[in-house]
Amino acid sequence: MANTRFGTADRGRQMASPRPKTRDTKDTLCRNVLIYGHCRYEDQGCAFNHDKGSSNSMDNGGKKSLNVDSPSFTPTQLGGKKSNFSTNATPFTPRGASTSTTTTLQQDTGASLYKSAPFADFAPQNYDLNTATATNGATDGGSLAYDPFTMSSVNQALPSTQYNPYAEDHNALAGAGAPYYAPQNSYTAPSQPLQYHLYYPITSGRENLQPYQRQVYDLFLPESIREDLQKKSEAARQILPSQPGSQLPSLQHYHSLVPLDTKIRSTTSTFGLSSWVFKATSRKNGNVFCLRRIEGFRLTNEEAIKAVNSWKKIIHPNIVTTIEAFTTRDFNDSSLVFVHNYHPLSKTLAEHHFPTNRYGRPTPVPEKVLWSYLVQLASALKAIHKAKLAARCIDITKVILTDKNRVRLSACSIFDVLHFEVSAPRRIEELQQEDFFNLGRLLLSIATNTPPRNLGDMRLPLEQIGRTYSPELKERISWLLSPPQNVPAKTAEHLVYDLAQHVDDMLVASFNAQDETTTYLGRELENGRLVRLMAKLGSINERPEFDNDPTWAETSERYTLKLFRDYVFHQVDAQGNPVVDLGHIVSCLNKLDAGVDEKIYLTSRDHQSTFIVSYKELKKQVQGAFNDLLKASNKPAPTRGY
Repeated sequence: MANTRFGTADRGRQMASPRPKTRDTKDTLCRNVLIYGHCRYEDQGCAFNHDKGSSNSMDNGGKKSLNVDSPSFTPTQLGGKKSNFSTNATPFTPRGASTSTTTTLQQDTGASLYKSAPFADFAPQNYDLNTATATNGATDGGSLAYDPFTMSSVNQALPSTQYNPYAEDHNALAGAGAPYYAPQNSYTAPSQPLQYHLYYPITSGRENLQPYQRQVYDLFLPESIREDLQKKSEAARQILPSQPGSQLPSLQHYHSLVPLDTKIRSTTSTFGLSSWVFKATSRKNGNVFCLRRIEGFRLTNEEAIKAVNSWKKIIHPNIVTTIEAFTTRDFNDSSLVFVHNYHPLSKTLAEHHFPTNRYGRPTPVPEKVLWSYLVQLASALKAIHKAKLAARCIDITKVILTDKNRVRLSACSIFDVLHFEVSAPRRIEELQQEDFFNLGRLLLSIATNTPPRNLGDMRLPLEQIGRTYSPELKERISWLLSPPQNVPAKTAEHLVYDLAQHVDDMLVASFNAQDETTTYLGRELENGRLVRLMAKLGSINERPEFDNDPTWAETSERYTLKLFRDYVFHQVDAQGNPVVDLGHIVSCLNKLDAGVDEKIYLTSRDHQSTFIVSYKELKKQVQGAFNDLLKASNKPAPTRGY
C-alpha cells in the first residue's frame, strides 16, 4: 500500500518534510524554512507552506498544535488545581511608592496549601550618606560603633588631595562635601619638594652638531645650576605653617622666624649656654638673615655688646658677615641675639663629614679638599688677625659649607660678647695662637674621620695621617698643633706664605669657575634682551585704542609689526598645523634686536596684503611706535575743575 501511494522519487521528499496526517499541510510552515531560511525541495513538490508572512494569518479559532509561532503561555487565573506556593503572598513594594502605578495580581479566593508568614516588607528608610542613623536591629538606647551606611566617620580616614606646588588656585577642586578634595590652608607647606627634574631635557645632547648649530638647552642656564639656585631660593622663602599658639615671636624688625637646627634640643657644647639658630626676614630691606639666639644670657656691661662693631667692618669671602647684636625678652627670658648673613642650604662640616646615619667604614677625604679647607681658613684668619681680633670659633660645628668645597667661619664675635672681661682681659696674641691650634685640630679630625671629642693623644692621629696623606700635609698640621713655646710665634701671614703653592691651585680653579659662570650669565643676558623686545611688541600689537584712535594698532607701521608677530609666533605648515620652533623665534628676535639688512616676506591672514621688509626697517618701526606710547604715558593728567 505504501508503494502505491508514494513513488520511489517522492520517498526522499517525504522523509525530509513528513506530511502530517491530521491537518492540512498547506497552512503549515516548512521546517526547512525555519531552520535554514529556505527549502531546497520547494520546486520539487514540497507540500508545506514556504511563505513566512502567510503563516501569521492562520485561523486561531480552530484547535491547532503548538509550534514556534504559537503565543506564549500566560496564566489568566489560578483555580482548580492548588499550587505549591501561596497565592496570598504580598508583592514587594518599596515604601513611599505611588499606589496608583502598582499593578496588583489577581488572587485566588480559595484556601491555599501554604500561607505566607506576616513578615514586614523591606524598604530603605531615609539613609543619608552625610548623617549617622541607627542600623536595622539597633535600639534607641545605643547604636553600633560603625555604620556602613554613614560616610561621616569614613571621611576622616580618607586621604586629602595632594598638594600641587604649581597650582595657582588650590581651592579650585575643593567643594562642599568632597572629602577627596579638601581645601588647603594658605600656609600649608608642600607635602613634597618641587619636581626639579621637570626642567631637565628629555633627550640627551647630540654629538654630531655643526659648529654653527645650537640646541635649545644651549640658550639657557645649565640645568644643574638652575636646580641649585631654585632650591636655595625655595629654602630662603620657606615659612612655618600658621598654627595658633605655636608662632615664634618677632624680634625688633625681624619677622617670620624659621628654625634652622635639625636637632630638637639646643646645644651647649661650644658657647656654654643653650643656643638656637633661626632664619628671619627684615622689614627694612626684605632680605633674609640668620639669627643665633643665646638663651639665658644677662648682659651686665653695655660695652660688651659694642664689641660687635669691630666685626661689622670685616668683609671676607670666607667669613660670615656680622650684621648686629641685641638683647630681647620676646622669648619670655633674657636672650642675646646675633644677626649674620644667611646662606641657604648650608651645613656644617660636622654634618657633612660626620653624618649620623652613615653605615660602614667612611671613605678618606681627598687631600685636595683638606688643602682647600686649610687655604680658605688661613685666609680668613689673616683678615681677622689683621684687624686685631681673634676668631675663637674654629670648631667643626661652626664652620659651614656653603658650596662645593667653599667654607666660611660662622658665629664670629659671639665669644667677644659672652666672655667680655674688663678687669683682666686676655691678651689678643694668646687668643690668636689658640686659633692656630683649633685649626690644626679641625683638620686632624676630618683627615682621620674622628670627632674632635674623641681626639686624645695627638701623636696617634698624626701617624695615621702619615700613612694616608702626603708628608707635607702631616708637617703642616703638626706645625699648627705644636705648642707656642716650642716654636716661634705663629702668624697668619707666615701660614699663607707656606701655602703659596696650594693657594695658586685654588686661584686657578677659582678663575676657571668664574669664567664658566660668566659664560652662563651671558646666556641669560641675551634672554633678557629678548624679553624686553617681546615686551615692546606686546605693548604695540592689538592695542584697542591709542590717542582716541581705535584703529591705531591696525594702521601704518603698526600693521607691519602685527604681521611680523604672526610670522614669528603663528606659523603653520602645509596642512595648517601650528609650527612651534623655538629656534625660529629666538633667531627672528635676535635679528630684529640687531637690525640686520635681511629681508622677510610678510603676508596677511586673508592673503590680500603682502610686504617685503627688512629687520632694520622693522626695528625702526618698533622704536617709533614704542616711543609714541612712552610720550603719551608721561603726559600729566588733566585737572578737573569743580
